[in-house]
Amino acid sequence: MSLSRRQLLHSSALLGVGYALSPSLDFWVDFKRRFNIGACDWSLGKSANIEAFELAKNIGLQGIQVNLGNLANDLHLRKPEIQAQYLAASKNTGVKISSLAISELNNVPYKSDPRTEQWVSDSIDVARAFGVKVVLLAFFVKNDLRNDPAGIAEVIQRLKKVAPKAERAGVTLGIESYLTAEEHLHIMREVGSPAIKVFYDFRNAADAGNDIYQELKILGKTNICELHMKENRLLLGKGTIDWPRVATALREIGYRGDHWMQIEWAKPDGDDVVTAYQHNLAFLKNLFQ
Repeated sequence: MSLSRRQLLHSSALLGVGYALSPSLDFWVDFKRRFNIGACDWSLGKSANIEAFELAKNIGLQGIQVNLGNLANDLHLRKPEIQAQYLAASKNTGVKISSLAISELNNVPYKSDPRTEQWVSDSIDVARAFGVKVVLLAFFVKNDLRNDPAGIAEVIQRLKKVAPKAERAGVTLGIESYLTAEEHLHIMREVGSPAIKVFYDFRNAADAGNDIYQELKILGKTNICELHMKENRLLLGKGTIDWPRVATALREIGYRGDHWMQIEWAKPDGDDVVTAYQHNLAFLKNLFQ
């Protein structure tokens, strides 16, 4: 059956609309396919403990963010024999090592203690051994940078020294703190390295009084390396963070990151960790996978 000229034009117009809409739809599908979901070993009650892998497997997590260790064990993931045990546990359980964290910086501040420079440098070597791309640097408690220009200046100088090593290794050092998006960008500009980014925690930012949706726009898709998803002793979806709005905001800035989001501190006191984190996992899968 032949088509009239009017019918042909109408069909072409409909096709044009379809092509115009498909990139947005394709992006949304692609966006949801890109995220892997893990959890922090410390929030599972297994900080720097190899038992976290089996627990994560029982929950159904794809990976765990592992803590480098503490003073008591001399940040033991720096030891090759401990690394071998972790790699074996990852292989046996199918749970990936998604990223590293140096939580001990909260107690032994990177902004002042000379020991921490070696820890951060060593963490890059551990990341390479594990084949991961992100190391979280924690800036809370004794390492808090708020209202501390001298501390920020010292951190900038230290990051300038270690950033070239991180760049060569293909590892990102992610700053997690209570600072604003603008303050984080100031640090990154001063260091001047693509290896320094923000490890963004929505709950921390909100608790600091920051507008998380505006901050995502300020930081943009290239300055965030990974995400923490938490509600501080509440299940995800039971607190004040509007997680569907978070998902939309991340999509709107074109965020890709390292494709990992980590569940942290999202369990009421006394609740079973497996049950709670299975709820959190299902909640995030519905939004992001």
